[in-house]
Amino acid sequence: MAAQAANTDKDKTQVTQEAPTSPPSAERRDYSFTHHGITISDPYHWLKDESYPKVDDADVLEYLKAENAWFEARMAPHKALTDKLFEEMKGRIKEDDSSVPQKDGDWIYWSEFEEGAQYRKYYRKPAAGGDAVLILDENALAERLDYFRLGAMSVSQNGRYLAYSTDTNGSERFTARIKDLETGDLLEDEIPETLSGLVWVAGDTRIAYGKATENWRVDNVRLHTLGTPLSEDVEIYHEDDETFRVGSGLSAQDDWLVIATGDNETSEVRLVRADDPTGEQILVRPRRKGVEYSVDIRDAEVFVWTNDEHINFRLAKATIDKPGEWETVLAGSDDFYLTGFELFKDFFVTEGRLDGLDQVQIRSYEKPGEAKPIAFPEASYTAGLSNNPEYDVSKLRLSYESMVTPDSVYDYHLASGDLELLKQQEIPSGYDPSLYTTERVTVEARDGTMVPVSVVMRKDRDTINGGAGGPLHLYAYGAYGYAVPPGFSTTRLSLIDRGFAYAIAHIRGGDDLGRRWYLQGKAFERRNTFNDFVDAAKGLAAMGYTSEGKVTASGGSAGGELMGAIVNQAPEMWGAIVAHVPFVDVLNTMLDEDLPLTPGEWQEWGNPITDKQAFAYMLSYSPYDQVVAQDYPPMLVTAGLNDPRVTYWEPAKWVAKLRELKTDGNELLLKTNMGAGHGGKSGRWNSLYETAEEVAFILWQMGLAKDEGAD
Repeated sequence: MAAQAANTDKDKTQVTQEAPTSPPSAERRDYSFTHHGITISDPYHWLKDESYPKVDDADVLEYLKAENAWFEARMAPHKALTDKLFEEMKGRIKEDDSSVPQKDGDWIYWSEFEEGAQYRKYYRKPAAGGDAVLILDENALAERLDYFRLGAMSVSQNGRYLAYSTDTNGSERFTARIKDLETGDLLEDEIPETLSGLVWVAGDTRIAYGKATENWRVDNVRLHTLGTPLSEDVEIYHEDDETFRVGSGLSAQDDWLVIATGDNETSEVRLVRADDPTGEQILVRPRRKGVEYSVDIRDAEVFVWTNDEHINFRLAKATIDKPGEWETVLAGSDDFYLTGFELFKDFFVTEGRLDGLDQVQIRSYEKPGEAKPIAFPEASYTAGLSNNPEYDVSKLRLSYESMVTPDSVYDYHLASGDLELLKQQEIPSGYDPSLYTTERVTVEARDGTMVPVSVVMRKDRDTINGGAGGPLHLYAYGAYGYAVPPGFSTTRLSLIDRGFAYAIAHIRGGDDLGRRWYLQGKAFERRNTFNDFVDAAKGLAAMGYTSEGKVTASGGSAGGELMGAIVNQAPEMWGAIVAHVPFVDVLNTMLDEDLPLTPGEWQEWGNPITDKQAFAYMLSYSPYDQVVAQDYPPMLVTAGLNDPRVTYWEPAKWVAKLRELKTDGNELLLKTNMGAGHGGKSGRWNSLYETAEEVAFILWQMGLAKDEGAD
């Protein structure tokens, strides 16, 4: 790759530091590169700090701060509305809330929020009876920190030790500590730069973990022995393929350490005795490109979930001495998409989707083909296994919700088949589900594919602001095979109660309708994802749910890339767009193999470094590269300075280019969290306030803020 760059010491970004009256304008600096004989001009390349992950370039920081100042200036007149929305959203959250206790061995565990607290406290008490004991307080750990996130958390099997990891700046490089739960003291052991689970092995004397590389990649499994220096930690597995990532966990009976490595389409698994983790490892089956599999072990049998024979996966089994010889237990199906399984002592559970709806099925080891599905009460919902830590159980913990039914926790009693409701999300300010209706419709995409869309709205929407043909908010993700569930949200009620319909487009790129649905939205079929979303919006308008220009939309990360593509393609459809940490500089990121995620992402997007066709295809849709001189809708864009997933310069460059080329006078705001990462601010109230800002922006741009009496 050939590159040319030209700057002078006099080149400065044109920004206003205080009380700005106009948006900042990032200067253009000559920069271009040539690859596969194609020359690309990138005048905002300089916004990528060359010392990243350290960001200390004065010009870069000045520009980001100027954009933040513009965001604050433009949102300031709407602060009363934002505050009102925040209090409204906060009123729907039970402040002193707790999780449903769950037994694990000799203890019962749960977590609690105290009134006003940003973070959780974790408790346990003896299953045989006794007092509750606080084992971890996130609030204490987060004290005096601008950012805090708890990562892995694992209690040793004997119940004495708690291993946990924390991230204090949003970079997702966690530091692990170990607490003696008998004394309450922290051990001297400290493991920095982890990016994995913490797995107790060798009779609770060792922890298996993965250390992050400089490029934010886990290519190893290491063992740390309690009370010994890190220099004595032993690497028991190392992955040489830079596109693969490594993880580990315990089998259903806690007797095997399962070491898994893979990328987005190929996997490989090794097994080693958990009581002898440095012993001989068993390779289940060598990797074969395009074949994914995962395993669990029951006694001497290895159960395997794999797509080797069917795109929608099958369940197979083998013996531990011949783990690569797979015998079908459940054959793959065109109708049923098998997404996973879980083993228990007397039965096993398969999970999947039928016609896009979640299925939880109980099966016996003797007659695995005879499924006993758990019946759920609504036509559209999301459901699945929840926390079930024990192997020998008579009931299963399940989670359930729909677009009108709040998050619910059930126990399913295996003997009777009864579902026992343990808890349903409480909404202190009040919520009446009978006021709302949810529908699942299909919209025909431009290539004839029928795309499902889940919609929720008030039954009396016609009498509220907008009514039929009024505002509708459309959300999607559309990548990595992630299916956005038709679940419940208290925050979206702030739009719905103001006359919005809220819709989730189950577009290709997710695996909502099976594995093929995912594959039809990746690599060289990526444009299907964008087209599906635009066509869903147009289809909903044709059905009378909304109309052109009254559709607002949002998405984050790869869903932010979606936002960038749909505003390029059909800017007239959107009344307002919110793009969170958007992956919009696709081509440049996939060309930079030194970035943390890039090598592992080539299977998803293509490798433009070696593949000219992938380069050209990526260039044809990359939102940053495809910005043109046209009108764009109002847009709010967010970024995180410490974000390792979507680096801050992607949204910064995109906004800079939009400011240069767009021909409209619509709002364009960029907010960069200077001390956070991919998920925005930490703490439930800080995060909630950012959601209130998003909704305030949407209402403002839709001309509805003035009706609030808050501005």
